[in-house]
Amino acid sequence: MKRKLVNNKSHKSLQFLLLLLAFFPTLTLAADHVTIVCAGGKVYPSPTTPAIADAFLLIKDGKIEAVAPRSQIHYDLPESAQKLDCKGKVIVAGFWNSHVHFETGWQDAANAPAPKLNAHMQEMLTRWGVTTAWDLGSDPNNTMTIRRRVEAGEISGPRILMAGDIFPKNGHPVYLPPEMQLPEAASPEDAQQMARQYMKAGFDGIKLFTGAYMGAKPTVNMDTAIVKAAVDVAHAQDKPVFTHPQNRTGVDNAVAGGVDILAHTIPTEGQFTPEELAGMKRQHMALIPTLTLWTTVVQDPAVADQLVQAGVSELKQYFSEGGTILFGTDVGFQAKYDTTLEFEFMGRAMSWRDVLASLTTNPSQFFKATSKGRIEKGMDADIVVLDADPATDVRNFAKVANTIRDGKIIYSGSVK
Repeated sequence: MKRKLVNNKSHKSLQFLLLLLAFFPTLTLAADHVTIVCAGGKVYPSPTTPAIADAFLLIKDGKIEAVAPRSQIHYDLPESAQKLDCKGKVIVAGFWNSHVHFETGWQDAANAPAPKLNAHMQEMLTRWGVTTAWDLGSDPNNTMTIRRRVEAGEISGPRILMAGDIFPKNGHPVYLPPEMQLPEAASPEDAQQMARQYMKAGFDGIKLFTGAYMGAKPTVNMDTAIVKAAVDVAHAQDKPVFTHPQNRTGVDNAVAGGVDILAHTIPTEGQFTPEELAGMKRQHMALIPTLTLWTTVVQDPAVADQLVQAGVSELKQYFSEGGTILFGTDVGFQAKYDTTLEFEFMGRAMSWRDVLASLTTNPSQFFKATSKGRIEKGMDADIVVLDADPATDVRNFAKVANTIRDGKIIYSGSVK
């Protein structure tokens, strides 16, 4: 949600920074793969397929080698195979958190000791089953460093995707320190230039503040022409565009400008209009509810409850229209890392299978990660082992025993 390295009066510093970032290549995870066996648990291969009871799951070379009822499969396993006791556990595909921020606790990632960063990564993401995360705003140089250290195997973490922020002119949100210099677009040409620089530097998408919260002052909205200019640049490279909408105008301008994902609901507006729902559905937009966030932005519990209820209502509206829902919590901006409450809130609008889709198949399809999101032979071995069945309580998605990314265990509940 925050970006602090850009002077909006001159784009030269942005360009220089982003050109530097281009020199950080994406590496494959370090360390050799090991064979992992998970036997005796219940596997949900996808949100729409029947469960496999007493299953045998074999992971080899970072891929799913086999998944079937244990009685139907026989393998000669190497002595080096790592065996997980999955009896009584539930196994699902790795989770996406499509709205995070590598901000609080991540400063000076280049020099911070790996154990410190690893502990914070566990606290914030991996212990909640996250194998892929979208960073929607942080110090880009620092987050690139975190991503590089994760891919080099120094930190056990998820795959990190990054979106570059663009704010409206004079739209410095009140919750950001006033000394922060933000990339503000005063014209479509500004937005095009910023978007091109982000794309050139290897960012995975863009986030537009189509509504900037100004406290007691009116929200500053981004003009549709500016929205469309940035969207056109990103879409020309097949990259997605997120929006922080803040209010109804922010949603309307985002829809008119062709944005792909609403990064929040807009609970202060109460509900989406029929026209907004129709436009969102027509453009195949996705919605990230971030319902727990609304418990953190006000002090009055009654007001917080009203915001949550409105957010749940908007989630139910769009989900009922067949809209794509993506799981995301805004952690790193807000500090409630535990995902239990988010699942409880989402469960008021969706079934547990639909929540599972928001964590797995929906993002893998929406972001064209075709080798992720399902437990099938040949798919990437991004796996979550749960201590309890979400079919009996949606909050059980937060009871994570093991998180496996690319065939490597990046979180184990037995390791404190």
